[in-house]
Amino acid sequence: MHSYDIAAILVYFGVVIGIGIWSSCKNRGSVDGYFLAKRSMHFIPVGASLFASNIGSGHFIGLAGSGAASGIGTATFELSALVVLIILGWVFLPVYI
Repeated sequence: MHSYDIAAILVYFGVVIGIGIWSSCKNRGSVDGYFLAKRSMHFIPVGASLFASNIGSGHFIGLAGSGAASGIGTATFELSALVVLIILGWVFLPVYI
């Protein structure tokens, strides 16, 4: 890696950590202000955030290779996760509300 690569990585982590510290120190007045933007946030960004945080290198590289090697059987593994996520949603939804 060159010095430009290391500088880009350091700047990226600095920006992410800076935004995190700024966000956590910002006065929101109450727990409701910190959680889901005073409960006024629409469900689509929340769902997209949950979906995006679940995607990793295993999905992009590992599952693509497994799907190419073994076919549609790999997709059933991911579809079974859908059932578990729905059950967990029903369990934790009353806690969040």
